[in-house]
Amino acid sequence: MAAASAAPLAINGAVKMGTTSQAYLEGSRVGETKALISELCRQFYHLGWVSGTGGSITIKVHDDSIPKPQQLIVMSPSGVQKERMMEEDMYVLSPSGSVLSEPLAKPWPNKPPKCSDCGPLFMKAYEMRNAGAVIHSHGMESCIVTMINPSSKEFRITHMEMIKGIQGHGYYDELVVPIIENTAHERELTDSLAEAIKAYPKTTAVLVRNHGIYIWGDSWISAKTQAECYHYLFDAAIKLHQLGLDWSTPSHGLIQSPNRISSNYRNAKVSAKAGTLNNGIEPPRRCIVLDIEGTTTPISFVTDVLFPYARDSVGKHLELTYESAETQEDIKLLRAQVQEDLENNVVGAVPIPSDGEKEEIIAAVVANVEAMIKADRKITSLKQLQGHIWRTGFQSKELEAVVYDDVPEALEKWHDLGIKVYIYSSGSRLAQRLLFGNTNYGDLRKYLCGYFDTTVGNKRETKSYIEIRESLGVDNPSEILFVTDVYQEATAAKAAGLEAIISIRPGNGPLPENHGFQTIKSFSEI
Repeated sequence: MAAASAAPLAINGAVKMGTTSQAYLEGSRVGETKALISELCRQFYHLGWVSGTGGSITIKVHDDSIPKPQQLIVMSPSGVQKERMMEEDMYVLSPSGSVLSEPLAKPWPNKPPKCSDCGPLFMKAYEMRNAGAVIHSHGMESCIVTMINPSSKEFRITHMEMIKGIQGHGYYDELVVPIIENTAHERELTDSLAEAIKAYPKTTAVLVRNHGIYIWGDSWISAKTQAECYHYLFDAAIKLHQLGLDWSTPSHGLIQSPNRISSNYRNAKVSAKAGTLNNGIEPPRRCIVLDIEGTTTPISFVTDVLFPYARDSVGKHLELTYESAETQEDIKLLRAQVQEDLENNVVGAVPIPSDGEKEEIIAAVVANVEAMIKADRKITSLKQLQGHIWRTGFQSKELEAVVYDDVPEALEKWHDLGIKVYIYSSGSRLAQRLLFGNTNYGDLRKYLCGYFDTTVGNKRETKSYIEIRESLGVDNPSEILFVTDVYQEATAAKAAGLEAIISIRPGNGPLPENHGFQTIKSFSEI
């Protein structure tokens, strides 16, 4: 192994001389990381992920005394038989991407050593996601799954057990993986990969059409685990597609063509109206997005049951869970929101100390939460904490969600027609899943494809619906129907090109005169 020369190669264009000691470069931590990459590449070769010299892997040199962004990087070489690599074949890079140590050339027929062509893309995952390891796979399933729908910009799947192996996801979640277009040279993918990472803050992978996938995690174990789960899910999707089943819906039922959906939808409407023919042309709806309060669920359940439960339980919840990482994150988010409220002179805002006693901090959080609930604030920090409190209530059976009597039948009908149904609410995604998983009609989550909350934006802003429209990937935004009880939300959705209907339910607020929207009193009218 040779140390880098006076003009080291820079992966990301920022050339810096290595200052790490030769002793550290030749030490046990770096050596163990090199050996680990060799071992993993042999495993990945037999899985078909790095055959034909394709694919690559990089891992940061773990050292508790060094912050992750400053840790050294070990990277496999390019154009070599991955299953035959040895420790001495690896490159060692600085945190900025400069080569600090490179392998010596081997005799013919081996090619001259060259650092991985994936290097610039690996560095983006390190820089933008603080990753601890990145895997690039050429697995056949990761290639084919991008070819089934050549125009799709995303891979989506839900209700599969292995989704739980993907960071930040559960069984009922919809997993979304962005797809970028391939280029002739790996390095030319760098900008589009960076754009995908930025556009999809929750993703831990990016698919490259007709090529493969990049996967990262905070450690090599996390990256490897997720890589195995992603490949399993891609393989499952391909096999479901071969069987004519739709992997992106909760029940994985028969694939429905848009024409068949439109025809079935019209027939269902005619049948539901006892043979009354609607001579108007029905729009072919592919997706329905539902609000909760005043649309699927009485407003009174939220205001008279859920909110009081959260308000009355917040102190007890914080006492019991104070030391947990989840609750500390909730307090951190609330503290940041309260600081902003104080700067804007929001009524009821009380400073939350950052280094006070436990009792003092809890008292301040409780005061702020009570004021926020009273003001019906639609803010992420409050909704996240409420979701965690409600989870306890639903799990203990103290809470049972209420939906209107027409909701379960409509959800089942749309599901059978192949229409995908999503929820968009100011409540957190966790709270939405809890509500529909614990209703007076049982668990309705099997009919739902995904959930949106205020992390996509305020419900009264057009850009939020543009974000949802782009996430759902329809060809025409009018193929999405949004149902809400709030005029301003319907207006924002309409401005984004969605079709909008306003729900008229007991207890809902009044609408402006001449509002111009179709209204319904029951989902059976849709």
